[in-house]
Amino acid sequence: MNALAGVDVAAELEQVHAHWTPRVVGRVNDQFVKVAKLLGQLVWHAHDAEDEMFFIVAGTLRIQLPDDEEVTLTPGQFFVVPRGVQHNPIADEEVHIVLIETVTTAHTGAVVVDGTVPVAVQVGDFH
Repeated sequence: MNALAGVDVAAELEQVHAHWTPRVVGRVNDQFVKVAKLLGQLVWHAHDAEDEMFFIVAGTLRIQLPDDEEVTLTPGQFFVVPRGVQHNPIADEEVHIVLIETVTTAHTGAVVVDGTVPVAVQVGDFH
């Protein structure tokens, strides 16, 4: 990555080939900037020590929350899930997102499922 060039989010999303597999494309202090494509749902989970920000690039994302609450996000909108709050993102159609998370944020919190992607894999060849 050229430190003097901007990051083309659309081009970075083109490099994502599997749903629910975040890819690190930037870093701001102790925060990773990630892109991902979502379809269907992954798992109810929480991040005990970190907030998680979902920014919608394309599609519509529903985020289920406790007590039958739900947030619906469309392109250009973002939502921050506070630390410790159980949530379940659902994409009824393919959704393209940008995530901003601390470098310590585990993909599915303490819940590990077949689709859980370790941070080391998300970082890949990002420097």
